[in-house]
Amino acid sequence: MNQNNFSVSSFRALDALVIFFGLFLTIVNLIFSTKIDNWYINILANFITIGLIFGIVFKTRHNGNILLEQIKFWYPVPLIFLTFKEIYTMVKPIHEFDFDEILIDIDRLIFSADPTHVLFRIANPYMTELLQIVYATFFFLPVILGIHLLLQKRQLEFEYATFIIVLGFFLSYIGYLIFPAIGPRFTLHDFDSTNIELPGLFLTNILREVVNAGESIPSGTLNPVEIVQRDVFPSGHTQMTLLVMWLSIKLNVKSKYFFIPNGLLLIFSTVYLRYHYVVDVIGGVIFMILTIWLGRFLFNWWAKKNNRETFYFK
Repeated sequence: MNQNNFSVSSFRALDALVIFFGLFLTIVNLIFSTKIDNWYINILANFITIGLIFGIVFKTRHNGNILLEQIKFWYPVPLIFLTFKEIYTMVKPIHEFDFDEILIDIDRLIFSADPTHVLFRIANPYMTELLQIVYATFFFLPVILGIHLLLQKRQLEFEYATFIIVLGFFLSYIGYLIFPAIGPRFTLHDFDSTNIELPGLFLTNILREVVNAGESIPSGTLNPVEIVQRDVFPSGHTQMTLLVMWLSIKLNVKSKYFFIPNGLLLIFSTVYLRYHYVVDVIGGVIFMILTIWLGRFLFNWWAKKNNRETFYFK
């Protein structure tokens, strides 16, 4: 690839993925513009994002600006959160109902009980504290993996891992658009009594408030069940944690010795802490497998089409 030319081949697979998903969300906003408040703001935000990506790719094609190079590496981090918030403005207006009853029925069909009620029998403050802390590490796992790869100067592996992670998030967002649900902490338990029923030790309540704020229900919110994000199926925490674990093993990074035990506890915590039904976890596993299969195909298809370096595990 000639670095002096600015063309489609200048874009990484990740850049193309983000642009495509932005266009996809724009089309969905247009289709449901009569239902989605401020749909035009969403579309404007999508085009600003796409424009910024074009600007970053154009400015970094000579690899001369260290700051812009770092922005190119890490812009997916804020983008994932901002896209999550855009999905929030779309899900409830599009559906106007939730799928929780169906998810609850599937769990009961499998277990003949509600798993969160069963786990409540073994709940204790020490376990709750540990699992709430582990649950909060989710936000840092992909970043830790990425930093590890960059420090080892494994840029191709970094690009592949980032592509897989971002694709995983986008696929989970599509799941939220199709199957909106709010989770057992609202449907099977009293949300306002969570701190009383599942007390921790020192950090639990603080971390819960951070999670709640990220899901648009900061402390003191009236009728949180009405405005919380519909982000239950699939379990993104399960899907993305499994992807990080899988990548760390396949790429043989030492941080796998942290990701694996932490990840297993994190997946268990999604049900124990009442954020998810077990069927959500199963959905997360299915979406993780789909991400791996689709991601490998798309990444190498784009690379071959644009004379970029393909990636295969050694």
